[in-house]
Amino acid sequence: MMSGSDQELEVKFYLSRPEQLQARLEDLGARLEQPPTHEINLRFDTPELDLLKSGRLLRLRQDHASHVTYKGPGRIEGGARLRQELEFIASHFATARALFEALGYEVMMMYEKQRSTYALGAVLVTLDVMPYGNFAEIEGPDGASIKHAAMQLGLDWQRRILDSYTMLFDQARQSLHLTFRDLSFENFAGLEVPPEALGVLPAD
Repeated sequence: MMSGSDQELEVKFYLSRPEQLQARLEDLGARLEQPPTHEINLRFDTPELDLLKSGRLLRLRQDHASHVTYKGPGRIEGGARLRQELEFIASHFATARALFEALGYEVMMMYEKQRSTYALGAVLVTLDVMPYGNFAEIEGPDGASIKHAAMQLGLDWQRRILDSYTMLFDQARQSLHLTFRDLSFENFAGLEVPPEALGVLPAD
């Protein structure tokens, strides 16, 4: 989420050569905001999946701190995905989880990633190592800024991804007949996941 805003406007790109994109960011003078950091995310919902059905998300994330995040239903604006995003730091991960569970929410899935973040002009560029592949995510104040950054980085705008990582996971589960619930590096160890199994194409 961009500082000072409760709106998230972003796109993703599947990367076949993430090291080249990182080098391009450095060549462009992008500033490293967050070095590679391991994240564990818990996604909560009601037993009836009320949040999922309405396009909303309630998440607890642990990296260098504990983050509570709510995301509202999304829509397309300027060629990117726009969602309301409310986020704050919780002082204690286990207590935040216990609070959600006391309110009737359950952990529906765990997913993890390794993320590094760069500031490039008006946008933030994150390089994400997911259990099923490598991605870049560009977040900015408007679609034009995001598209300009993608062009600077040599990414094919026509191959941008508007789905979430969990939606891509659902696609992989269907394509590869996976039965596990959690999007973890352990579960994907030894699995070959071509981009076609995610329903995407490399943008680099």
